[in-house]
Amino acid sequence: MSASERAAFSFLLLLCLNQTLQYVTAGKVLFWSAEFSHWLNMKVIIDELIARGHNVTIVTQSATVSVNTDQSLGYNVEIIQVPYTKQDLINNMDGFINYWMYEVQHDNIIQTSLKIKEILDMIKEQNHALCRGIFGDEDLLEKLRKEQFDVLLTDPMFLCGDLLALKLNLPFVISLRFSYGSAIERLCGQLPTPSSYVPAASLTYTDHMDFLQRVKNLLLNLILDFIFKLMTAARWDPLYTEFVGKPTSLCETIGKADIWLIRTYWDFEYPRPLLPNFKFVGGLHCKPAKPLPKEMEKFVQSSGDDGIVVFSLGSMVKNLTKERANTIASALGQIPQKVLWRYAGEKPETLAPNTRIFDWIPQNDLLGHPKTKTFVTHGGTNGLYEAIYHGVPMVGLPLFGDQSDNLNHMKTKGAAVILDLNKMESKDLTQALNDVINNPLYKESMMRLSRIHHDQPMKPLDQAVYWIEFVMRHKGAKHLRVEAHNLTWYQYHCLDVAAFLISVIALVVFIFVKTCSWLFRKCFRKTPGKSKKE
Repeated sequence: MSASERAAFSFLLLLCLNQTLQYVTAGKVLFWSAEFSHWLNMKVIIDELIARGHNVTIVTQSATVSVNTDQSLGYNVEIIQVPYTKQDLINNMDGFINYWMYEVQHDNIIQTSLKIKEILDMIKEQNHALCRGIFGDEDLLEKLRKEQFDVLLTDPMFLCGDLLALKLNLPFVISLRFSYGSAIERLCGQLPTPSSYVPAASLTYTDHMDFLQRVKNLLLNLILDFIFKLMTAARWDPLYTEFVGKPTSLCETIGKADIWLIRTYWDFEYPRPLLPNFKFVGGLHCKPAKPLPKEMEKFVQSSGDDGIVVFSLGSMVKNLTKERANTIASALGQIPQKVLWRYAGEKPETLAPNTRIFDWIPQNDLLGHPKTKTFVTHGGTNGLYEAIYHGVPMVGLPLFGDQSDNLNHMKTKGAAVILDLNKMESKDLTQALNDVINNPLYKESMMRLSRIHHDQPMKPLDQAVYWIEFVMRHKGAKHLRVEAHNLTWYQYHCLDVAAFLISVIALVVFIFVKTCSWLFRKCFRKTPGKSKKE
């Protein structure tokens, strides 16, 4: 090859690479907005995509609690008008949390079921209004079509993002916290969930279950599947059918997802089967600790060799009853460590000098501080992964949702102690704190999980962005979806094959029996002539 030919070839190669890079960095990503802690995970991905040169548009509601609609932040925002307010969303969430924290233990199963149904109905009505808002705005839909997005990202906790992707003919990626008890992954994602060793989220079992536990686990999975199908068939399938214009279901639409980004990892999960389009990205929001504010650092350093305890029940729990707050404050006052407590309620009467209350704390930075001894937490996935990332053992006070399951995983791995917030006494919390801080096994167990978390070929955030870009580059990832999505329930479980084989075996047995019977009669029956002669 001559020098001129080599130069021309190099130019063409650089041109191709440039076009490829332009394609990757100039992608258009559409986000179906989430709220509360779910939005925090979305926001981390959004910021990274923007940093990599992608154009990001967020579709959110006029009553959004979490999304900052200031477009100077680097993303575009499309707002759907809804017939409820931001305060309505906050009140609904507060009502749910307060019921689950303080009232549920006083109700019987029927009262609890009715209350939960009432809460779910309210959430469903708001979500329905949001869906009707987007699909009733033809101008907005047409505007989104003209943008020619490459991919849509959605969280199935806030439905209709998958339906929007279907209407815009876009590949889409789902982001959610992996939940063994969730029928969404099992029924919609076709994820194998053997009841013999994959425990349901609402049970405190591990992957080592005895016979009775396996019976309960199987029955619970069947009940959860039935409830999910019943609820979606009644609440969502008619709406999806209406907007699609032909019979369809929520599960069928969600099942079209190209990639499922699961916000956990093997540091947390028990070993179990996965599918090619299920990707672990647990801890994608975690990062090295930054220096603390000056006054906070001064308080932390005043702890000396005893160190500090970080206490937070998450962003959604703003308050506690006076009795509970005093119980906690009294317990915290009996340990030698300094305590930084995120709490927005009235100052407890029993608050000790070693404890300071803050409306907000830099949780990740505190957990990464070398003086931090333990983390008192409600067990939300975000805080849990920050603790794993920095290797801080936990005292768990689960409140609702998947928090009990999260903390049970950490307990069985030797990295946490769990207490009941509503039943514990001051001495119980004090004892738990002393155990976790003074018993080196808790720290060792958490450090082992931390080492597993950090020992990955790609950082969780990089992995999440990679798979989103993968879907953009290849116009989807249908080659990673299993054929189970296209099978009926009896084909999936090979019931038709079993029926055929049973029929063949029955036919062979029938022919064999009939043949033997005929031969028996042929060989042993008496002839009339022979009888007379005898």
